[in-house]
Formats: sequence, C-alpha cells, structure tokens
Amino acid sequence: MVSGPSGVGKTTIVHRMQSRLGGHFSVSATTRPRSEEEIDGTDYYFVTPSEFERMKRGGEFLEWAEVFGRHAYGTPRRPVETALERGELIVLDIDVQGARQVRNAMPEAYMIFILPPDEDELMRRLQSRGRDDPEAIQRRYAEAQHEIRQATEVRLYDAFVINDDLERAVNETCELVSRRRGQLECPSPGAPPEASPGSP
Repeated sequence: MVSGPSGVGKTTIVHRMQSRLGGHFSVSATTRPRSEEEIDGTDYYFVTPSEFERMKRGGEFLEWAEVFGRHAYGTPRRPVETALERGELIVLDIDVQGARQVRNAMPEAYMIFILPPDEDELMRRLQSRGRDDPEAIQRRYAEAQHEIRQATEVRLYDAFVINDDLERAVNETCELVSRRRGQLECPSPGAPPEASPGSP
C-alpha cells in the first residue's frame, strides 16, 4: 500500500513499480462523475451515492472516505482478498485516513509513504500540474501538509521514500516491496516480473 500527498508523484511511482513487479492495482469505487476519458471498472468503479452507502453498510470496503466533503471513495474488499488468496501482489494507492482503516483490517499490510523533498518543491509541483485554480492549489497544499504531519507523527507506515529524483524513488520503492515479498532485488525495467507471495 502506498500513500502520499497530492503532487508528490506517488501514482507515477506506483504504476512504474507495478510494471516491474506485476500484480494488480486496486480499483477504487467513487461517487464522483466519470469523465469522458475514464473507463468504469478500470479507472474507478463509478457508483451512485446510494449504492456507495449500501456497500459501506454491508462492510464491502476495506477503507472509505469523503474527499474535500464532496465525493466519497472506497477500496472494495473482495478484489483485494481474492488477489492475496492467489498469492498475487495487490497495490493500494490511498490516503492516511484510509491507511489507518486498512491497518486495522489487515495488520500484515506493508505500507509506504512517499514524501516530497521539501514543502517548497511540493507547492511547485502542485502549481506546475496546471489542473487547479489558485484556491484549489492552496487547499491541496494545506491538506498535503496535514497528511505529511499525520504520516510522520504516528507509527503507521513501514517505510518512507523521498521523491527527490523519480527514478531513484521508483527503484527504492520497488526494492522495498521486493524484499517484503521475499525477492532479493527488484527486477530491472523490461524484465518479466517474478512470481512470489502477495502482499498489499
């Protein structure tokens, strides 16, 4: 499981690590509208608020949260459990709040937090993405600072990786997960992934 604030590069790191190690990327359910480019079941499971509430009441989520008080997101439990039962790697990309819920539900989960080199660089990355207006950038920046404080002040994560250089951060994350799965080293880019016991 990998966490990190907006703009830190965690999604890129997770996808590159997964391409080298194989396994699955956990698909979240969300109540937010689907964009034209997104595919239901691949990018997210797009559900109605009432369906999300039904899933929540039924214990179908490993973790769930409302983001910025607007839309709900959750990790369906069954696909994660099925992958682990098969001995496959399953990767979750969730926030600190979700990580606490996963730790309670699956104490054996291996958790990594991606950190920016410093707060100035984090702000620069948020601004350079070109996705948000100034107000949204400030909101994301404040939330990122809060997440970093939460992650570093409690003993929740097994490892921290500083993304000061993307390739180095990908390699470090890949090596950490490989060792956790009993592999001596992370496969090099382009090499076929090795099969070994799974871990979220």
